[in-house]
Parts: sequence; C-alpha cells; structure tokens
Amino acid sequence: MTDYPLTSALMQRGTDFLGSRYAILCGAMSWVSERNLVAAISNAGGFGVIACGAMTPELLDAEIAGTRALTDRPFGVNLITMHPQLFDHIAVCARHRVGHVVLAGGIPPKGSVEAIKAFDGKVICFAPTLALAKKLLRSGADAMVIEGMEAGGHIGPVSTSVLAQEFLPDLAADHLVFVAGGIGRGEAIASYLEMGAVGVQLGTRFACARESIAHPDFKKAFFRANARDAVASVQVDPRLPVIPVRALKNKGTEEFTAKQIEVARLLDEGGIDMGEAQLLIEKFWAGALRRAVIDGDVENGSVMAGQSVGMVRAEEPVTDIIAELMAQSEAALASR
Repeated sequence: MTDYPLTSALMQRGTDFLGSRYAILCGAMSWVSERNLVAAISNAGGFGVIACGAMTPELLDAEIAGTRALTDRPFGVNLITMHPQLFDHIAVCARHRVGHVVLAGGIPPKGSVEAIKAFDGKVICFAPTLALAKKLLRSGADAMVIEGMEAGGHIGPVSTSVLAQEFLPDLAADHLVFVAGGIGRGEAIASYLEMGAVGVQLGTRFACARESIAHPDFKKAFFRANARDAVASVQVDPRLPVIPVRALKNKGTEEFTAKQIEVARLLDEGGIDMGEAQLLIEKFWAGALRRAVIDGDVENGSVMAGQSVGMVRAEEPVTDIIAELMAQSEAALASR
C-alpha cells in the first residue's frame, strides 16, 4: 500500500482509534454493507461497517462470523437504536468481541452504551446538534460522526459544511469526530481533516464497488444519476416522526408518500400507536431498499444515494477507490 504522509498524519488519531491504515469508514448501507463489501474495505486499509438494519440477532451473528472469515482486519457493526432487539444485537457483538459499535437512528436508549463498554467495545454515535454531541460524549461515546443532509439514506436538515464549522472548533481538540455526507473526492477529505476531523465516512462512493453485491441495475442507476437526482423524501403528516430519506427519485418515492398517508389513517383509527407507526415506516424502507439493491427493481424500490452520486461513474475495486481518495487528499495537502 502506498504511503500518504500528510494525510496519514492528520488521520493519526482516527487510525489509532479504529486500528485501520486509513481513517475512512464505510457508511452502513442496509443490504449493501454486508460481509463482502465490509471485508474488502477493511482489507484495503479502510474501516468496514456491517449494516445490521432490520436483521435478527441470528442473521447478525452469521454476518459477523462471515466477515471474520474474509478479513483479519478491524471492522465495526452499525446497530439501529430503535430496533426492538437492540440489546440482543449488542449481546451478539459481545460474543464476537466486536471492537467498534456504531449506534445510529436515534438517541441510544438507557443502558446500551454501558452494555457495549462492558465487553470493551468502542462506541461511535451520531449527533444532529452540538449540544447532543456533547451530552453523548459525556455519557460514554468514544467518537462522533457528524453527517450532513447531502448523505444518502436517513438524513438531518443541515449541510455537512455547516455542521463541520459548528462542531469541529468546539470538539476536535479533545474528541474524535468523523465527518460524513456528500464526500466524493479526496480534496474534501483534506479540508475536513485540516479543520480537525480525525477521519471521514463515505457510503455512496462505495455502493457500486466491484465487491458490492448490489444488483447491476442498482449500480447502473447510480452511474446515470447526477446530484440533483438524489432527493429527500417529504413528510406528509407532522405527527409522524418520519426522518427524511435521500434516494434517487422514482415511483418508490411516490409510494412512500402513500405509505405515510396509510400509516396516518391507522393512527387516526387507533389501530396503532406512535411507536408502531415508526416501525411500519422503517419496515417500508427496509423492504423498498431490498427491492432495489437485491432484486434490481430501481423503479419501485428505494435507490438510496447521496448527492455525491454524480461522482460515481463506474464499477471499481475498493482498493482503487480508497487509493484515489487518499491520493487526491495528499495532493491537495501538498499544494497548500
């Protein structure tokens, strides 16, 4: 592997924490971030992360074991905080002595951080506001990911560049902060590292890697798309705690609007409570995403993609993607 001294120096705290050669995490993409892609990223010097998503504990157990069979490098597991079997998932991670657990999708429930710490796991959390980030760090989070609205999948309302300017001056000196959302080239990585980030997270850039099991038609949809095609879903009913999702606009986008109306009607009729409503929405996304990623139904499924999708032009090996990102970052830093 090539050395990138300037970039590696700025990533040092991140690589020490992750145990990887480069502080480049792969965003957890349901159905995409499975053993093949995760292992390939870790083997190439990055840090792969298994997307647990809607998996049962048994499926997660098999996925971790399958990943371990493909790599001896560090990797992490992303768990959804609202999953009803979250603590069973944590127990699976404990049995496998997973080194890093990413808690995503909401505020970690009471006892979850402690349960991960109990087996010496490192905890990585997301925070949409600086105040919440500080609270999570006080509560035991070892590192933070700040993710802007340019990202694919579930997103917040603020751009990556604004979040970086808000969080990094306050947190970077004493805490580990990774930046995510809309990153497609190494020059952007260099800029965030110079601002104090210890590393970055990318999802869209890796979704169409040669090692990704995503359907060929899913990948072709990425190659055809530009930034403007990756749009955020709309919230139909203010009562529904719907987190916007960024995906390529298609019939599936319209189906989600109809799904929200259906769930709102069930709420009105008293057939479900708010917690069940949220789970119905999440199950919709899990199914819609599977149709696109696995079945290749890019018209009716959910083709989740960030705005950096326009920079994904061809299927490439993970090693080439990471090498290109690092080389671009190194060149940018060298030209300063």
